[in-house]
Amino acid sequence: MATIVGNQNLSDMWNWLAEHRGAHTFLEFHGKDGSQRDFTYAEFDSYINRVANLLSSAGVRPGENVGVQLYNSPEHIACCMACAKIGAVAVPINMQHTLAECVYVFEKCDISVLVAEPDCQCYYCGGVQSCIAGPGDGDPYAMPTLFIAHAAGSELFAQSRDFDAEVAAQSDKLAASVDIDPLDTAMIIFTSGTTSDPKGVELTHANMLYGGYYGDWQCNLSAESRMLTTMPAFHSNFQTAALMPVLTAGATLVFVEKYSATRYWSQVREFRATALQLVAMMARTLMLQPQVEGERDHCVKSVQYYLAIDEGEKDAFEQRFGVMLQNCYGLTESVCWVTTDLPYGERRWPSVGRAGLGYDVRVVGESGEKLGPGQVGDIVFRGKPGVTLMKGYYRDGAATEKCLDCKGWMSSGDKGYFDEGGWLYFVDRKSNMIKRAGENISASEVEEVLAGFPGIAEAAVIGVDDPIRDQAVKAFLVFEPDASADVEAVIEHCRRNLADFKVPTIVEVVEELPHTSVGKCAKKLLH
Repeated sequence: MATIVGNQNLSDMWNWLAEHRGAHTFLEFHGKDGSQRDFTYAEFDSYINRVANLLSSAGVRPGENVGVQLYNSPEHIACCMACAKIGAVAVPINMQHTLAECVYVFEKCDISVLVAEPDCQCYYCGGVQSCIAGPGDGDPYAMPTLFIAHAAGSELFAQSRDFDAEVAAQSDKLAASVDIDPLDTAMIIFTSGTTSDPKGVELTHANMLYGGYYGDWQCNLSAESRMLTTMPAFHSNFQTAALMPVLTAGATLVFVEKYSATRYWSQVREFRATALQLVAMMARTLMLQPQVEGERDHCVKSVQYYLAIDEGEKDAFEQRFGVMLQNCYGLTESVCWVTTDLPYGERRWPSVGRAGLGYDVRVVGESGEKLGPGQVGDIVFRGKPGVTLMKGYYRDGAATEKCLDCKGWMSSGDKGYFDEGGWLYFVDRKSNMIKRAGENISASEVEEVLAGFPGIAEAAVIGVDDPIRDQAVKAFLVFEPDASADVEAVIEHCRRNLADFKVPTIVEVVEELPHTSVGKCAKKLLH
C-alpha cells in the first residue's frame, strides 16, 4: 500500500531541508535560565552530522540502540536525529527515572552507548555495575560508553567522556552513507502499560514522517508556522506531535526547556508562537495566574489539546486567552491522534473529535461487534503497522499480538462512544492506568513497590481526581496484624524506588480491601 511517506527516511528529509530550507530558522531553544540558542536548518544539519560521526566512531552500527537521557535541549534532538542518519535507534529515557528503571531499559535494549546529563553520571558510574545482571550467566552487564553533555564546569568520572568537546572535533560532513528502509526502526519510546514493566514502542522512519505530515494537516502548519512546546523530549507528544510536524513543514520549533505557569503566556506572546500544545495541568495553572493587559494580543492560530477539562473550564480558558482548544485522542502506539477536531469548522466539546486521516476508528462490544451511536464500548482503530501504527513492542511479540491483530486493528483498552455524527466521546481511561500531569502511571508498578515494604499485607493503587494535575496517585494499604502502620516510612520507600511523579500523594490505611469472586481487588469500589 502506497502512503504519503513514499520511500523517504529521516536522513532523506534532513538532506532536503538542508538544501531547500537551509537559511530558515529551525530551532529557537529557550533555557530555563533565560538563555537562547538558535539554529538554521543548515546549521542544525551540520550539528547532527557531527553527532552522527561521533556515535559511529564510538562503535555504533546500523540497528544498534543508543540511550538518550537528556533534559529538553538541542542536544536531545541532535542525538535522536543522528541515530536516524546512521541507521541506529534512539532510545529516549525519562530524566525522572530511577536507576532501576534505567537499568530495565538498558537490559531490554542492550544499550552500549548512552548520552546523559552530568547529574546522571554519578549513579551510572557508581551503581550500574552492581545493578545490571549479565544475559543468562550472572556476569555484570558491560557499562555503556557514557557521554556527558553539558559537562562544562562538571568533573567527569573516569568512565565518562565529554560529549560536547568530542562533537566539536568531528567533521560537519557525514562520514558514512547507510541504506535505510522507511520501515527500519528509528526510535523506541517506553510507555507504561497495565502491567508493571513498561513496553518499548518501536517507531519506524515512516512512523515519524507520517506523524509529521499528519500534524501539519491537524494543526494547519505551514513553512512560516512557529510551534511552541514545553513537552518533554523523551515523550511522543514532543517527538511525533511537535518536532516532526515542524520538520516536515520546514517550520520553526520554539522549544522551551521547562514549563513555568508564571512565564508561559508571556513567552507565547514574546516568541510569536502560532501553534501550541497544552495538557490539562497547563490550562488549569495558567488560569490561576493574575490577568495582565494584552493577554489576547498574540499570534496563536492552533492549540492542540489532549482530552477534556470540563466545559466551564474550557469556555473560561478560551474566553480569557482568545484561543480555541483543538481536542484529540491517541496513544504512543497509534503514532498520531486517531481522532481529532478538524483544523477548522465544527467542534463538539467534550468530544475528542472524529477519525483522523489514515485511521478507521470504531467502538466495539465484548465480542468485537461494532456498536451504534451512544453505546459505550472499547475504542479500537485500524491503520498500517510501521506507518500509521507502531511497528510493535520491542522484543515483546506476545504483547504486540495482544494489542495489534493481523488485520491492523489495535485495541486501546479505553472506553468511549460515538454520537450520530461520528464524533467520539472518551469515557474511561485504560484499566489500571493513572494520568498525572500528562504522565501515564502504571498502578501495578506502584503496587509492586508497595508490596515490597515490610509489614504491608496488601496494597491497591488508583487515580483520583485532582483539580490541577488530572489525577493524583492514591494508595490503599492493609498492614499485617502486628505491623506498625508507618505511612511516612512507606512514602520514603516509594521515593527510593519510583520516579517522583509515581509516588502516592494520598494514602489511606484500611482493614481490608474489597475483592471480586475470583479474588482480585475490586477497584471500582475504591474512591
